[in-house]
Amino acid sequence: MTLVVIGINHRTAPVEIREKVVFAATDLPEALRNLKAVPGVRESVIVSTCNRTELYCFTDHPFTDTPGAPVADWLGDWHDLASQNLDLRDSLYQLHGRSAVEHVFSVACGLDSLVLGEPQILGQLKDAYRAALDHGVTGPYLNRLLQTAFSVAKRVRTETRIGANAVSVASATVAMARTVFEDFDQHTALLVGAGETIALAARHLHANGLRRMIIANRSLERAQELAKEFDGYAIGLEALATHLPEADIVISSTASPTPVITYDAVRAALRARRRKPMFMADIAVPRDIETEVAKLEDVYLFTVDDLQNVVNENIESRREAARDAGQMIAAEIAQFEQQLKTLDAVPTIRQLRHDADVLRSQTTEQARRMLAAGRDAGEVIDFLAATLTNRLLHGPSQRLREAAERGDAEIVAAAKALLVSEQTRPEGEDLHGGHGEHGAETEKTSVR
Repeated sequence: MTLVVIGINHRTAPVEIREKVVFAATDLPEALRNLKAVPGVRESVIVSTCNRTELYCFTDHPFTDTPGAPVADWLGDWHDLASQNLDLRDSLYQLHGRSAVEHVFSVACGLDSLVLGEPQILGQLKDAYRAALDHGVTGPYLNRLLQTAFSVAKRVRTETRIGANAVSVASATVAMARTVFEDFDQHTALLVGAGETIALAARHLHANGLRRMIIANRSLERAQELAKEFDGYAIGLEALATHLPEADIVISSTASPTPVITYDAVRAALRARRRKPMFMADIAVPRDIETEVAKLEDVYLFTVDDLQNVVNENIESRREAARDAGQMIAAEIAQFEQQLKTLDAVPTIRQLRHDADVLRSQTTEQARRMLAAGRDAGEVIDFLAATLTNRLLHGPSQRLREAAERGDAEIVAAAKALLVSEQTRPEGEDLHGGHGEHGAETEKTSVR
């Protein structure tokens, strides 16, 4: 069995292409069953997010000439890409074996994400695995792979600083605000603007426990839309000065060509606040807050450059952590490959035990009938031991004899390593069955 990964992500394709191969939640059950039906595919998982679509499959053969070609063809057919004149060949990555395992582990740890070390992908990966598990398309190989990936991700997060530092301006802003106000639950934030950066800052504030939020924007309708998401209060820009005294935290990011928060407005707000400190972050270009505000006591003002420097330092910190994580992953891959080799032997071991149980049941049933017929217990015990031994060894002995006749030395050597102890093998006994013929004769003459 070989792991094959077929994928497309933010590094290999723009969003206009990525959106063409997204799997809707409603289509996922049928897609999982359909993928499992591809010839050679034994187990499968589909991962589909805004930044990536990936298929994880364990297959009967590695597709080494054209890695994963049947799976890649299935992806194109499922989304009917031919009718859209869309060719994914330049966007798809196709991995198998060790490189595929390394990729899955890296994805789980956030090392392959748009934002290095972000934890969201781990939850998405768990959801994808759960869906595949619920629909019965995984098995021992993918189960072991993904459970190991989750374990590796947990270890990386625990033992490195991969997710410790903010790596976006919005998250860095909130992290800096935490240095001024340890607890957010009793404080008020005034967010000026309603674009993507302000929306992201609002989500970080809310996630950190802030409950009272005022959104100010030139378009009141857009402010109301964002405020509703966080049970906040929306105002127009003309009301900024009125509400500024309420704000412990001010984050501003508008497209205004001139400052929207003046020195006089902040000075008046501080007077009304009786010099309670105010954290202010100006992440707009051109700036939203007049530069003179930085001169006021009790104001902690940070510009976009200040915050970008923090982000850059944090990104480098995450890169260092990623290098440590890479070493962990390499060690985990080696261990996983050993586990995989064990899994390869499981079906054979299971079949061997099943066959032995069948022979045991047949032989003990014969022994019971002999006892019921009044045969001597000692004679029955001898029959049971000799017959069971003969039946267990007859098939392997026959195949081993045939291998020796063919000159297949590897099978003979493997059998010797598996079955024969040098300390217990009688001197002069060969590997062609020992006393098997005597055992067979015993069985023939003892059963009535």
